[in-house]
Amino acid sequence: MLNISTQNIYFYQCHINMHKSFDGLCFLVETNFPDKLLTGSMFVFVNRQKNKLKILYWDSDGLAIWYKRLEKGTFRINKNGQSELSRREFLMLLEGIKPRVLNQRFFIK
Repeated sequence: MLNISTQNIYFYQCHINMHKSFDGLCFLVETNFPDKLLTGSMFVFVNRQKNKLKILYWDSDGLAIWYKRLEKGTFRINKNGQSELSRREFLMLLEGIKPRVLNQRFFIK
């Protein structure tokens, strides 16, 4: 089950071939996010057309892939160059919302 309460969420900035599975995605993670694969973090990948999304994550006893394909529209990718997504940005990505500005009401230390 996909649980996004505590994990770090990383977004792979380049598009990928959606034929990649565990080994191909693990290679990309180890190359771009060293030593984070088995930490419980989630890694988000999209294809060139931005209508397919894969999430690779460690699920306590093995790797799992979550896959979503849109029938209409595209995922709204924020091109700010950041590779780490907040929980809110991740949920908006899944829902197709592209925020203009994210304002926090308060800061958690």
